[in-house]
Amino acid sequence: MALRDLARMARSAPRLEQRLRDLEVEVQECRQVNLRLAELMDVVAELLLPVAQQDPARVEELLARYHESVGGPPRPPVEGT
Repeated sequence: MALRDLARMARSAPRLEQRLRDLEVEVQECRQVNLRLAELMDVVAELLLPVAQQDPARVEELLARYHESVGGPPRPPVEGT
């Protein structure tokens, strides 16, 4: 390996290190999005059965639990439940 190649690699090392840090942050963001998507899919799956069984109290309970888990404002109760 020539001295010139070593010098070029040494100059690019800080950029590569920064790029690696940026990619690690992006991977963590993707993991969080995937986790939220999996949680949402679980809620949807849990909702399908109570909705099919005409169980509005269970539907409200599941929706309230989901809203609490995402840190959103509490849902107002639906009239008649």
